Amino acid sequence: MLTLIDRYIIKKFLGSFIMTLGLFTVIIIVFDVSEKIDEFVGKKAPLDEIIFNYYFNFIPFLLNLFSPIFVFISVIFFTSKMAAKSEFVAILAGGVSYMRILRPYLITAVFIAFMSYLLNAWIIPRADKIRVEFENKYTRDLTTNFKRNIKRQIVPGVIMTLKNYNYMDSFGYKLKLDHIEGDKLLSRLEADKLKWNEETNSWMIVNYRVRTFDAAGNESLIRGQEMDTMIPFDPEDFFRRDEDVQSFNMTELKEYIALGRMKGIPNLFFYQTERERRYASPFSLIILTFIGVTVSSIKSRGGIGWHLAKGIFISFAYLFVIQFFTSYGSSGVMNPALAVWIPNAVFLAVGFYLYRTTQK
Repeated sequence: MLTLIDRYIIKKFLGSFIMTLGLFTVIIIVFDVSEKIDEFVGKKAPLDEIIFNYYFNFIPFLLNLFSPIFVFISVIFFTSKMAAKSEFVAILAGGVSYMRILRPYLITAVFIAFMSYLLNAWIIPRADKIRVEFENKYTRDLTTNFKRNIKRQIVPGVIMTLKNYNYMDSFGYKLKLDHIEGDKLLSRLEADKLKWNEETNSWMIVNYRVRTFDAAGNESLIRGQEMDTMIPFDPEDFFRRDEDVQSFNMTELKEYIALGRMKGIPNLFFYQTERERRYASPFSLIILTFIGVTVSSIKSRGGIGWHLAKGIFISFAYLFVIQFFTSYGSSGVMNPALAVWIPNAVFLAVGFYLYRTTQK
């Protein structure tokens, strides 16, 4: 049962958090428009697509990404104001324990954390697909989308080698498909050229040779000029940017990681780190809320300014630690799960230390 104090703190918390989101939304839009205005004008992007296809789908991602910091600043701001008015002194004098005061903060933080997970896992990925499509059309430079020496395992036992592929004309050259079972080569398909047909989601190979080998090692050869074939590989996989991982929901992300292990997709640690980050980020909201209360609930001579200064310092320290360990996880130097959860463990320890030393 929520008491009057609980409802008061929850209302203050949510109100401050929404105000912070609104302020940073305006700042983000202003800076992003100033950076991309030349591309929008140069490629004649329609205003309605800029607003609804790009910003409507891009802003939620950025706000959710920095939501732990927004929550922390919000807690610091309104809790410092309460402390400056000696509201905590009155609450504690009324027989309410410090731990009991934390309850409405943690209830609100858990609610925001749950919403953050839903956004990260399911809602933002759906919106991000529209944003990526807009960027491909108006802001990305696709003229450099040319890959050389591609090698993938496309299905278990089938290795694809491609000398080069051009995204602009959908043509690739010098294809080789090896079907291997154990340590034996069962067949090999070679083609001088291949082209992706987006309408049928199939490949057309030109000037091809198919060699098959029986158990005795005898070879048979089939030649042909053109043939449509369903090679199970999408050319988008050649040019997928790391930041496009946001367009995967949790199910798609897990499937991509499993498929990537089989195909030998490079930089798979980045995707594993992103998967763990989506689990860890909501917990950071709760931890930073806990720290924010312990930092700002005591009245000080410096007032709100001093509390905000401490809060900004801790925020930057948090971002530094997150970025430091995430880079190690994304590069494969450290286990992705360990890299993502270490910052939470460190700041949880900091929170408990501040709680034990805070005047109650």
